[in-house]
Amino acid sequence: MTVVLPALARSAVTLGLALLVFGAAYDCLNVAMNSIAVDLVAALRRPVMPSFHAAWSFGGLAGAALGGLLAPHLSPVRDLLLVAFVGLLVSGLAGHILLTSARWLPAGPTQPEPKTQPEPESKPEPKRDSQLVQAWRQAVMNGRVVGLFGLIALCAAYDEGAIGDWGALHLRQDLGAGAGLAAAGYAAFALAEACGRLSGTSLLERLGRTRVLALGGLTACGGMLVASLATDVWLALAGFAATGFGLANLFPAAIARAGLLAGSAGVALTSMLGYSGFLLGPPAIGFLASEFGLRAGLTTLSFLALAAAAIAYHQRSR
Repeated sequence: MTVVLPALARSAVTLGLALLVFGAAYDCLNVAMNSIAVDLVAALRRPVMPSFHAAWSFGGLAGAALGGLLAPHLSPVRDLLLVAFVGLLVSGLAGHILLTSARWLPAGPTQPEPKTQPEPESKPEPKRDSQLVQAWRQAVMNGRVVGLFGLIALCAAYDEGAIGDWGALHLRQDLGAGAGLAAAGYAAFALAEACGRLSGTSLLERLGRTRVLALGGLTACGGMLVASLATDVWLALAGFAATGFGLANLFPAAIARAGLLAGSAGVALTSMLGYSGFLLGPPAIGFLASEFGLRAGLTTLSFLALAAAAIAYHQRSR
């Protein structure tokens, strides 16, 4: 219901507080949904997390389209009240389905239990200390790996947020596209991202997580270079589409692996790092654009995608 609060704000301060409350509520819901999805991934023993995030992508496209159709006929408050009502219905239905279908899912632990051996009766204390040290080292190592996947999520979200805020302006300002064609830039990116996530499970099963992440980062790097340096609108649109397809599975695969390693805490940490990318990307590109031009600012997104590929390749041995 907090989605209605921004429309009720009457000043910049109250709007900021309303967005703060909505963002906190949304992120709590986001962590809960991803934690449940991680449990389903473990139970099904298949990398189906990209499919859930594909639904998020298609939901964003549907919401933008319906919002554009309803905006001329409804006030912001009524529009958001309708969104809240539909959200409550969908949440209730999804919760009912989860509760009724949980007993039919096979049991699948989120991480393998450590094998223990019976302690020798003569020296119990050294054995217990050894197990504690080993558990501590495992926790530290898991934390480091979760942090690496969080950085991958940050790079992906940074690029996605910057494209959403600056892609259309690049097409219109630098390439002279009309308003409708400029808006198609993010549409091409989002549609390609959604399609990439629909095929994500198949790609992860065939190629493995490391290859999907590394190749996805390299694809996004090349696509963003084409989109930012192109002199033709249609070539730029193709670059945005390639970027969306490349970034598609970075965030969901990172969330899934972090959750399998560290449970809900891993999901929360990775989500926090990932969504900080949404916050950092748009203002950072704005600063770079004011200093060096929008083209130069957008080319930096390719380096973030390349960094994600490098991190994915580095973590393969961990």
